[in-house]
Amino acid sequence: MTDSAGIAALLAALPDDELLAVLRAATAQRPTFARAHAALTEQATSGEPLDAVVIPDTPHPDPGTVPPRAPGSQQVGGGFAVPPVPVPPQGMSGTPPTGGYTASGVPTFDSVRDKVEQRFGTAQGREELDRETTAGRSVEEQWQAREDAARDRLDKIRKSMRDEPTGP
Repeated sequence: MTDSAGIAALLAALPDDELLAVLRAATAQRPTFARAHAALTEQATSGEPLDAVVIPDTPHPDPGTVPPRAPGSQQVGGGFAVPPVPVPPQGMSGTPPTGGYTASGVPTFDSVRDKVEQRFGTAQGREELDRETTAGRSVEEQWQAREDAARDRLDKIRKSMRDEPTGP
């Protein structure tokens, strides 16, 4: 998950033509944003300022009812408010969620370490349990029998090499 304030800051830093291209790409093939996409496409082809393009069927508020804009970054449009810290949606508390993740959805170091330790412990436990089962003991005994046979065969080969005369 990404930080929306960071994305907004990056978008605010783009020149108008690049921002227009990004917005057109983001709204393409999205039925909810069809009218916005049409307005952006019209803007891209007409070359007129963006405030001259009107989205059809958009009600225009009475100038007296428009709430004042909050102070913002003043980079684009003079009133785009970018909060310095991500604000949780309404109805959610500002405390980071539990479960080992930060508010932006990144796992914490402690949660990752705990998961690795848990998986390691589980693997060790499974190995110990496998050795205690009949099949596990059988495999262990077969392995030991092969090791013993290989060691005996190697000893015989070494002994035969010492006993053979060297040279003609």
